[in-house]
Amino acid sequence: MITALIIEDSRDIRETLAEMLELAGYYVLATGNGVIGMEMAKSQKPDIVLCDIMMPDVDGYTVLQCFRQDPELGNIPFIFMTAKSESSEVAMGNKLGADGYLIKPFDDAALFGVINSKLDPLTWPPSVK
Repeated sequence: MITALIIEDSRDIRETLAEMLELAGYYVLATGNGVIGMEMAKSQKPDIVLCDIMMPDVDGYTVLQCFRQDPELGNIPFIFMTAKSESSEVAMGNKLGADGYLIKPFDDAALFGVINSKLDPLTWPPSVK
């Protein structure tokens, strides 16, 4: 089963995203806090991370930098979710090593399209245990 970590400060978005992923057979970890998200990643080793950029405690850029500097987390596909689609935002994420972007609001086709493009095809589709 594929494990997805959602780091999103909006409860509504976080819960909706978690439900979409769970219905597709994912095991979902979710938090609204970047620091807690990093701790969850270290203990649970998710297969993919979906992270908001603008959060009140630690922004998504900082979370991504921490992932890329950690040998255990550095290769996990990391997808930014953002309401901002300015080229400077995308450029910053690319510079830090983001693997993809979802521009809010997005639908399930966009969500699973970006996830599918980043996961190992040998592990897709997820098997429900």
